[in-house]
Amino acid sequence: MKRYNDLLELLGMSEFERTKSLRGVFNRDIQNNPNFSFNGKPIYPTPKEDGIIAMEVLFNHLTRKETDKEEHHREFDMSRSQRLHWIKYHVEQNKVDRMLYFSVSEPRGKRTYIYDIDEHYVIVLEPRRDQSSYYLLTAYRLEGKDYARDKIIRKYNRLRLPELL
Repeated sequence: MKRYNDLLELLGMSEFERTKSLRGVFNRDIQNNPNFSFNGKPIYPTPKEDGIIAMEVLFNHLTRKETDKEEHHREFDMSRSQRLHWIKYHVEQNKVDRMLYFSVSEPRGKRTYIYDIDEHYVIVLEPRRDQSSYYLLTAYRLEGKDYARDKIIRKYNRLRLPELL
């Protein structure tokens, strides 16, 4: 069992083995976890997209990234996948130092961000309309480029709402 901030060992696995391993982590931490919540509010999978089951959409967003080649096409992302077990750790707020928890109002709607400054890891939640729960949209590591990290910090400094939604 891997712990934060270890990475899941996925190198050398076939696609089938990798998916089976990731699905085990996903099922344990998210899908079959009745206590999966943030800030006292339950977290649900992203709403259905094009008739695809919501849990499949969420698993896809947490282990794959969009390619520039085709709209809505996603391909396996090693970086996201190796950190899949970090999501539960962060939403449970187990790390207290050097973390940012904030909400913003964006053109696509309101978002709540969980940002691990040391690991450059971000989890994006969407508060539901009644603000009694969240949708988990995605989670990923901000790779290599300072502007991506700066963008999160700018959101925090300039766009942050007075209260966490």
